[in-house]
Formats: sequence, C-alpha cells, structure tokens
Amino acid sequence: GAELADVREARSFASRVLKLPDNASYTTYTKIDRPYVVWNVVAAPALSVYPKTWCFPIAGCVAYRGYFSEKRAQDFAAGLKRRGYDVVVEGVPAYSTLGKLPDPVMSTMMRYGSDELASMIFHELAHQLLYVKDDSRFDEAFAVTVENEGLKRWLEYKGRPARIAELRKQRAEERQFIALLRHTRDQLAQVYASGAPRAEKLRRKRQLFGGLTAQIRTLERHLAVHFPVYDEWISRGLNNADLASVGTYYDCVPGFERLLRQESDDLPRFYDAARKLAREPQATRDAQLCSNLTATKTAADPVGQ
Repeated sequence: GAELADVREARSFASRVLKLPDNASYTTYTKIDRPYVVWNVVAAPALSVYPKTWCFPIAGCVAYRGYFSEKRAQDFAAGLKRRGYDVVVEGVPAYSTLGKLPDPVMSTMMRYGSDELASMIFHELAHQLLYVKDDSRFDEAFAVTVENEGLKRWLEYKGRPARIAELRKQRAEERQFIALLRHTRDQLAQVYASGAPRAEKLRRKRQLFGGLTAQIRTLERHLAVHFPVYDEWISRGLNNADLASVGTYYDCVPGFERLLRQESDDLPRFYDAARKLAREPQATRDAQLCSNLTATKTAADPVGQ
C-alpha cells in the first residue's frame, strides 16, 4: 500500500541523500505475528546507574540482551530481579544485523506512521554505516543523531514544514524530560558512590525516584504535554535500569549534534569525523561527546558485576 511505497522512497532517500549504505536492507517486507520483533532486557545493579552488559560474537558487549520471545525476556528479567538487579523489558519494533544480512522491513515497524518508519530505517542503516564494538552509548547516540537529522531532511524533501515545526517542539520537550532523568541519575550516582550504609543508600534511592515521579508529572503539566511511556514506567515503578537505558541512547547525542554543526551539517564529513572518533580510546570519545556522570564507574555496586 501507500506505506510500503513511502518506505521504498525513504529507503532510496537514505542512500541517495543521506549517504547511508546502499544495499538490500529494508527493500523487502516480512510479516511477523507478534507486536515486537525483539524484547530487550536492560538491567542495572540495585546501587548503580550503569547498565549491565552482555557480550556477543558480532555485536561485542552491549547494554541490553535481546529475545525474540517476550516470555523468555520476562523469565530472564525475573531471574535478574531475584539476584537483586533493577530490570526493565522493552519491546523493539526493528533491529539491525549490522549489514551482515539484508534486514527486511517488518510488520512490527508499520504501526508507527510513515515518519517513524522513515526514522527507524535511517537509525538502523546508521548502525550499518558505523558501529563500535563494546560502546552502546556511542552507537545509539550516533544512530539517534543520524535518525533525527535524516527525518528533518526527509520532511524538507517531502515539503512538510508544519511537521518539522511540530517535531522541533517535541524534541525541545523531550530534551527537558531527558535532562530531568539525567539530573536524577547524577544525584543517584553520588548517593551510590557515597560511604553511606546500604540501607541509607536504598532509602535515598526510594526518595529520589519518588521525587522524579512528581517532577515528571509537574513538567508534563507545565509543558501541557503527556507522554504515555512515563505512565507505564511510573505504574511499574521507575528504577536504575530505566535511567541507564535513557543514558545509553541520549548521553552522547548533544556531542554528536555539535560534531555535525562543526562539519557544517555535511553528512559525509560528519560520518568521517565520527569514524575518526571511533578509532580513539573510549575515554577520549566520552570526553569529547558524552557529558560524563559525576560518579566514577568503580564506585558501582558490585552485585553481579
């Protein structure tokens, strides 16, 4: 239908205009009889804001573990909870095999509307263009930056200035929520790194998450917006894994956006600059791109590390 025609156009635009890989990925369609293609399990120790990582042959070490079955994801998450981890299970509509296989457009991607569909394709192709083993924050923030810039250019190409203005407003609002989550994470990192007894740290943790819930609601009222995702988080109880997951995707986005501006919004030059950074040690990348947390990683809770 019209959506698949849109997908084809967005796929062509990705290679032609955004200079993303030109291959067989997202040129075919597959129907999947489940709401998500993958369920990712994200976990963090009870007294740490850093995500647990899992290591795989091609992807390296990543800050989540994916399952094709929701039940298997939930069972695995339950096991981690029993071991004292903060855990969250997130449904994912698309994923990338990093160009190893021609990834199809899946039916799970089709229920989000054509803008989101184009976004997902740009995001997943960005992973094929540049992927650094063992650095989920770098990889996801790079893909988010390419996705955002790609969507803006796609909407310009489609002649939809009103939608661009709407997106700009949404992004500005989203940034305020991310800053709020980030601020709480910094506070938690300080608590977890402190010399206070474990029981006191857990008490402060409950207090800070309680405060965050109230602040999210206040910000929603102030901006006159409502994000259903926060209803889900709040109803099951916010935890370290939520904040770790947001950090994985957004900590380094401002740094990548800055890099894109430095390269005069020229995407191929931006990709080259990102590749150059990818060859640097992780500490160098982090210092340049990611606003670093106040606590050091060594202060993380040793449970299950």
